[in-house]
Amino acid sequence: MLAIKLLLAFLLPLVAALKFDIQAHPGHESKEKERCIRNWVQRDQLVVVTAKVSGSKGDGQQLNARILDHTDNYYGRPRDINGENRYAFTSHAEGPFDVCFENILVGSHLRDPYRSIELDIDIGADAKDWTAVQANEKLKPMEAELRRLAEIASEVSEELEYLRTREMKLRDTNESTNERVKWFALGTMGMLVSLGVWQVVYLRAYFRSKHLI
Repeated sequence: MLAIKLLLAFLLPLVAALKFDIQAHPGHESKEKERCIRNWVQRDQLVVVTAKVSGSKGDGQQLNARILDHTDNYYGRPRDINGENRYAFTSHAEGPFDVCFENILVGSHLRDPYRSIELDIDIGADAKDWTAVQANEKLKPMEAELRRLAEIASEVSEELEYLRTREMKLRDTNESTNERVKWFALGTMGMLVSLGVWQVVYLRAYFRSKHLI
């Protein structure tokens, strides 16, 4: 388990930023035409969203962004962004959050208008400014790196513990559901057998009363 934590701790910083293009559309703002990136965050975790956007203001395109969680709590709604933009927030609840972009065409002279976006989302220990931490606490570079890795390993451990707890809850739910379905099936079968026996007894009594048997 320790080896897995350390491996994840070393691999996480190597993940590259997400790069994509977003086409500009004419008309008004529309959530159906947004492109959203979803990620998971725990409660009270630091999140830093960095977006490097091509283009410039006044080029006939308006790129708007929205950062919100699954409870529709907004962490930011920047408009007409370009260049490098950074947004930091602390999550209010555990669950997924979305970073959405929409590119609106405001000029008519462009052909095949689009913006290129390089998106990087850092969560928890990766979102901290370790250069500032090193300077404030007067740590050596190796000490700062070891502390960063220790925090990442701690976050991985907490995530694994959360997944284990969720698995236990799901298993209990499945076992409870299976038990209820079993008793429901037995009850249904008992009712069908009882109904069949009653029908046979009733029909025999009916035919005898009519002197048919």
